[in-house]
Amino acid sequence: MARCPFDILGVEPRFDLDLKAVAENHRALAKTLHPDKHAGTSASERRLALGHAIDVNDAVRVLKDPIKRAEALFTRFGLGAGEVSEPKPSPALLMEMMEAREELAEAVRKRDIAEVRSLSARVSATKDAALVKLSAAFRQADSTPNDRTSILLAALPALGELRYAKRFADEVAAFEEALEDDPHQDRPT
Repeated sequence: MARCPFDILGVEPRFDLDLKAVAENHRALAKTLHPDKHAGTSASERRLALGHAIDVNDAVRVLKDPIKRAEALFTRFGLGAGEVSEPKPSPALLMEMMEAREELAEAVRKRDIAEVRSLSARVSATKDAALVKLSAAFRQADSTPNDRTSILLAALPALGELRYAKRFADEVAAFEEALEDDPHQDRPT
């Protein structure tokens, strides 16, 4: 079973992390685990150090990503988090995202970058609201451990909202990248 990313990097298991501290711990561990530091050791010690370095790099990727960080916290507290184990998103969110995707498809077809950016900002507000909900829930769960499970179960839908918003942002980024890669296309603003 994989070790907890918070434990690997030696940071407090919290949603609201000091990402600078995470980066500093990562740097210090990476320096300690660098292959040059283990060049004179046995093959098994080098393999062990390499395995630990891989764990450290995986842990930093998890903790930098708010979705993966939330999943790690839910798992740490005994609640499975993942798209298949989370409650279905609300019909309102599904409708909002479906309409936004349809509008995005039309804006992409028209190559209307201004509309794409407007849609991106609208969905970014959904992402920000989900982050606030998750942050508040994890803080509340930390301060009331007796109610932790019920608090976190109530927060799981916010993780789904965050997933949908991230996917939309990824679609927007792909469109913007395609525009940048094709300098011969007209770009309405």
